[in-house]
Amino acid sequence: MQGFKTFLLMLVMTLLLMTIGSLVAGRNGMLIALIFAGVMNFVSYWFSDKIVLSMYRAQPVSEDDRVFKITKRLAMNADLPMPKVYVINEQQPNAFATGRNPKHAAVAVTRGLVEVMSDDELAGVIGHELGHVSNRDILIGTVAATLAGAIAYLSSMAKWAAIFGGNRRRDDENGSPFALIAVAIFAPMAAMLVQMAISRTREYKADQFGAKVSGNPIYLANALKKLEMWSNRVPMDAAPATENMFIVSPLAGSKMASLFSTHPSTAERIRRLEEMAR
Repeated sequence: MQGFKTFLLMLVMTLLLMTIGSLVAGRNGMLIALIFAGVMNFVSYWFSDKIVLSMYRAQPVSEDDRVFKITKRLAMNADLPMPKVYVINEQQPNAFATGRNPKHAAVAVTRGLVEVMSDDELAGVIGHELGHVSNRDILIGTVAATLAGAIAYLSSMAKWAAIFGGNRRRDDENGSPFALIAVAIFAPMAAMLVQMAISRTREYKADQFGAKVSGNPIYLANALKKLEMWSNRVPMDAAPATENMFIVSPLAGSKMASLFSTHPSTAERIRRLEEMAR
C-alpha cells in the first residue's frame, strides 16, 4: 500500500510538472518537464533525505548527546535499526524523520525542542518520528516535499512567462497568459492538497506508535501541547513544501497556512492520546 501511495504521488506530481511545462513552452516544454520530473523522482527516492537535512543545515549529534541516547533506547524498544540523529539550529520546538526506509533513516530535532522538553516528552516526540520510520511512510513525505518544491519553482517560471509573453509558441498553438497565471496560482495548491491527503492519516498512526514505544501516551500528549503553544509564538524559517514532514506544522503561526495544513488538529491528536491513556 505504501508503494502504491508513493507511485500515485509521483504520477500526480509528474503530471503537474508536465502541464506547467506545456503551458510555458508547448510540446518541447512538456518533454523537458517530463525529463525533469524523471530526474526529480530519481533524486527524491535516493537523495531527498540528504537534500532536506542540508536545507535545514542539520548537524549530527554525538553518541553522548541526550537526544541520541533517548533515540537509541526507543529504537531498541521498537526493534528498529538505529537511525542517524541530527539537530537543527532553530528556536521553534519541532522534529521530523526522513529517509527512504528504516535502514536509511534519520531523525532531526530542533534546538528549541531539546530546550523545552523533558526527557519523557522528548521520548514521546522521538517515538512519534520512529513511528514514521516503522510505518515506512517517511519516503512519501520526503518525495512530496521535493516534488512540491519543484512544482512551486516551475509555477514561478510560469508566472514570469505570462508577464513577459514567454508563452508565445512557434507552432500553431497560442496559449493564453491567463492560463499560465492560473497554473502559477493553482499548481502549488494542487501539490499541497496531495500532500494533505497523504499526510493527515500518517500523523495519527505515528502518534499511536510513539505513545506505545515511549511507554505512556501522556508523554506525547504533553509534548504536543507545548509544540502547539510554541509553534504559534516562535516563527521558523521553514519551506512550505516540507511542512508535512514535521510533527506539527512549522507554519502554524500563519493563518493562511493553517487553512491548508498538512496536519490534523493538534487538539484532536491530544484527545486521542489521552483516550489511549484512559
